[in-house]
This record gives sequence, C-alpha cells and structure tokens, in this order.
Amino acid sequence: MTIAYGGHTVYGISIGIILLDTKFPRVNGDVGNSTTFQFDVMYTFVKNASPQRVVGGDKTLLEPFIEAARYLEKQGVKAITTSCGFLALFQKEMVHSINIPVFTSSLLQVPLVSNLIGREKKVGIITANSDTLTEEHLNAVGWSSRDYNVVIRGMQKFPNFSAPMLLNKTVLKEELIRMEMVTASKLMIEEHPEIGAFVFECTNMPPYAKAVQQATGRSVFDIVTLTNFVYHAVENKAY
Repeated sequence: MTIAYGGHTVYGISIGIILLDTKFPRVNGDVGNSTTFQFDVMYTFVKNASPQRVVGGDKTLLEPFIEAARYLEKQGVKAITTSCGFLALFQKEMVHSINIPVFTSSLLQVPLVSNLIGREKKVGIITANSDTLTEEHLNAVGWSSRDYNVVIRGMQKFPNFSAPMLLNKTVLKEELIRMEMVTASKLMIEEHPEIGAFVFECTNMPPYAKAVQQATGRSVFDIVTLTNFVYHAVENKAY
C-alpha cells in the first residue's frame, strides 16, 4: 500500500535556490535561470542582498539568508544552494540552521577536484572578484590554500563581465563575456600550465564553461555541476 504524507504546500521540487536581489539578466546556464536545470527548482531571494554587499563580505546578511533557507525547507525542498559563491562565508552557520543539505558555494568542490586531478597539479579558480575572495571564504567551506594547490584569478577588471555581475547593470553582452572568460582561462594556463582543471566560483559563469573547456582542454566544475551532483544524491534513481 502506498501512503502519502502531507505538510507542505508544494511537492516534487528537490532543489531550492536562494538568489541575491539583482536585476541583471540571467541567461540559460546561470543558476538563476530555471531552464539551466533538467529538473524543477524553487527560488526565493534575500531583499537588498546586492552583489556589492555579498561579494564585499557583508556579514549582516547572514540571518536573512538563514531565514530564506528555513523558508525553502518548509516548502519541502531536499537541498539548498545559493546564487553567489561568496556566500561560502555562511556555509557552516546555514548548515547548522536547517535539517537538509546546504551547499552555499561551488568552492566546496575544490578538495574533490584536487584529488581527482592529483595534488601535483593545480586547481584554477576563476572568481568574480579576486580582491575580495579571502582565506576566510576558503576556510568556511572546509579547506585552505595551504592544503591544496590552487591558482586564483578574478574577473573584476574585465568590463563586460563586471558590469552586470558586480555592478548589477541590466545589459549583459553574452558573446563578449564568453570571450573574456576564455581570455582569463588561457592566461591562467599560460602562467600556470600545470593547471589540471578549473573551478568557477561565480554562479553566473556556467554559461561560459563549455567555451573555457574547449579553449583550454581542461575540465570545468561550477555551481551547476555541483547542483546536479546533489540533486542525484537526494533523488536517487530506482534500479
């Protein structure tokens, strides 16, 4: 006999995503575009959580993000992620505030990627802003730059990327951003040919992962690869 149990308003959605309060376009591949995923996702957002505040490390946003996570948990999702890798700062607090898995940042993948490619190779981390990505962010998701062989490069000086993603402008030039991402990754390979794979910190970067992969011949891990991984963990296939 099959028995169904209630308690929620919405059913059948396993992944909840907490968005920043933004106005820039979210194209296919962006974590904030539901067509990115082959499964349904549920969104909520934190009011006044601008890219500037989050990337700048504003810790007064912790409680609003916890409340957003609790809201999604009450709706019945099975795991929660966010729309900015800099929310790594809140990983430990958010995990201990709810009873379902939380993965705030793509940076959680770095130890796995390092072990996949071998410790003698480097993990190339491309971030929205390398000036504000600190050791504290890395420590908050369970590792240190002393533990793993990493190279970090920021996109803050690339104008087509930074205008929408960091300054929250409403115009996004997809082809030009793709070119900037490829340029940044190729420069990293030139300077550090021992890079064995890339991890994108920024959740707005996955639309350009394929171009970087093709240009460098390296695997790319991002928030979408992580979300897909978690989805299949909380929604196992029946055999």
